This record gives sequence, structure tokens and C-alpha cells, in this order.
Amino acid sequence: MVDTATGSVVRSGRAAHPDGTSVDPEAWWRALQAAIEDAGSLDDIAAWSIGGQQHGLVALDESGRVIRDALLWNDTRSAGAALDLIDEFGADALAERTGLVPVASFTVTKLRWLHDHEPENAARVAAVALPHDWLTWRLRGFGPENPVLDELVTDRSDASGTGYWNPRTGEYDRELLVAALGHDAVLPRVLGHDQEVTDAQGRRVGPGAGDNAAAAFGLGAAPGDVVVSIGTSGTVCAISTDAVGDPSGTVAGFADATGNFLPLVATLNAARVVDVTAALLGVTHSEFSDLALQAQPGAGGLTLLPYFEGERTPNLPDATASLSGMTLASTTRENLARAAVEGMLRGLGAGLDALRALGIPLGRALLIGGGAQSEAVRRIAPEVLGLSVEVPEPGEYVALGAARQAAALVD
Repeated sequence: MVDTATGSVVRSGRAAHPDGTSVDPEAWWRALQAAIEDAGSLDDIAAWSIGGQQHGLVALDESGRVIRDALLWNDTRSAGAALDLIDEFGADALAERTGLVPVASFTVTKLRWLHDHEPENAARVAAVALPHDWLTWRLRGFGPENPVLDELVTDRSDASGTGYWNPRTGEYDRELLVAALGHDAVLPRVLGHDQEVTDAQGRRVGPGAGDNAAAAFGLGAAPGDVVVSIGTSGTVCAISTDAVGDPSGTVAGFADATGNFLPLVATLNAARVVDVTAALLGVTHSEFSDLALQAQPGAGGLTLLPYFEGERTPNLPDATASLSGMTLASTTRENLARAAVEGMLRGLGAGLDALRALGIPLGRALLIGGGAQSEAVRRIAPEVLGLSVEVPEPGEYVALGAARQAAALVD
């Protein structure tokens, strides 16, 4: 809850919901209710908006009921479906039509998986929503007790991650939807970043946003900025005034929460590279940071290629990590710590290189996520990334982005 005049946080609340790759959306609804109660209710709120994880599939029947657990972005069972769609339509054509080349994360692949593996459930699908779409719909007063499917709304950022929406035209690609699901269905109305609807109490409701777009908005990122998030996995996303399509699939051509675009690259190996190396050295994260800063740039020739879980950028799902350049002089605790930090940052730097190759201007890097709290990471990042680096104060930037969007609706 933020003050619209100052932007300062006046109240907050939180509640846990289950981890996993397939989750009953009702768990999100219960968690949202608990978080709102923890924050002191919505009774004195003028406007609200929801930021939520991208891509997940919430399938609804004609009565507005959830048909099965939501398949989330990190559910990889639809990897084969992604390949099938690429074979059918071609990577170049899909990148042109949607800004994306399908991977298992995207909703279109989950719909094809549902069609192929759970045809009875697929046949029941009357509407397709994303997590933030569904929560917005429920909080506005809709659901199985009031199943007005046409009141589902979304925003450009989340629509751009489905694989069946064209960010250039702002229109759904119904042919791709039908090719995936087997029939047409109700899709959320895509609101502009400054459009609104209302809830049952008459409060203004913003269109919401996907998590990366909401975080960028909450950070105040502008064209020329690139947000580098170092969490369990890593993301590198830039604010661009132009739509992007990458037939290689390395860069996803998402839209952002402000009317611009959010080309994004994801990596699998980020903060866990530091975690596993610190554990190997038997030190705390603070001690690990001290060790890394005691070594010289280049770690004496010691190089860690940090593909501990394969890699998505570059697309090497079966790759493994390797340590090279080991000599009697280079193989020290300090150099190993430094090599881990440099290797992790070079992996994120590959994402920057992919954005540069598409002609996207990059000026300033905003470093966020748990990994950004490491002093070694903060000090070494400018050398490896080749950009000026700013590290904002830790914060709930997805929630702040949603709040900032809602605040903009208030006169």
C-alpha cells in the first residue's frame, strides 16, 4: 500500500503459497486474501493492481471453474510441444507473429500439451487466463459464483508472453491459439498500460503486469536501462521503444508495463553459482565475497564455465560446468571465489550481448535480486558487464510496480 503523493510504502502484508511447477490457483487466492488482511484491508484504497508470474496456464470452464492445477512457467513437460509448434509454423514466422520462439515456459506450449495429453480437459476449456489475470478477475468480484468470462482482462506484458499475441499489432493470433488448444476460447481483453476497469466496490483497477515488467516499472527503468536480476536463475531485460523479434529464440520480445517493450534473456545459472562455490569452500556468503575481492581480475587464469544445470542462454540444456586454467599458482581459494563470480556474470553478459546484437541501446545496468547483495558481485559487475552498474535498495519491486501503476490512475 503506497501513498500516491509520495510513493512511500505505508502498509504491507505477505502470505506464502506453494512452490512447485503445477499449483491449484485457489492457493494463490487464499494467500492474496491473507496478504491483504495482513496489510490492513483494501477499505481505504483508491486503486489497486496486481503483478504476478508470467506464462502460467489457468484453464477455466464455461462456469468459471478452474479445470486443473495451473501449469507454471517452470513446468517443462511442454518442451516437446514447443518443438512441435516450431516445426509446424517455423521459428522465423513465429518470431514475426508473436515476438517469441516457443519454449516450455510460454502458455501456448502448455495449451498444446493439454490438448495432446489431457484431451478431455482441453475440450472443457472455455477461457484461458494467466495468474495475474485470474487474480484480478477474482478480486474484482468474479469467479464460479459470478462467471462472467468476458470480464477477464490482462495487460500487454503478460499477453506478450503467451505465444499467441502480437506485440506489434496488439492483437491475438487466433490461428496459433486454435493450433495449440484445438478450438477457440475466451481470452482476456488486453488493456493499455494507462487503461482501467473497476471492481465491485467501484475502486479503480489497473491492468496489472507480469513480474519482470512490474519490477522494471517499480525500479523506474527507462529506455536505455537494462535490469539484471540475479536470483536462483538470472534475467536480463532492457527497456526498448521498438518491438523485437529474435528468430534464434535467445531474446524474448515481451512488452513492458509502460507502452514500451521489454526484450528479455533468461539464464539458468545465477546466484546458485555463488551458493555452490561458497559451500565447496566452506564459507559464508560474506566470507566468500571477501575471498573473491582478494583475487585479481581474471582470477590468475582460473575460469569457471558455470553450466551447473545446463543453460538456456546459450541453449545448452545438457551442458555441465567446468573449471579450467588450473595451475599450482592459480588454484587458490581466492581465485576460485573470483572465478565463480566472474563466470556467473559472464553468463549474464551473454544476455547483454544478445540484446546488443539486436541493436538495443544499453546504457545503465540496474542490478537486483539476492545475488546483487554480494559486495564482490557489485564491485566486479561493471568490469565484466561493460556497463555502469547501479544497485537499488532491496525491495518488493514487482509489488511496487503494480502499486505505481494503480497510483497513476488516481486523479
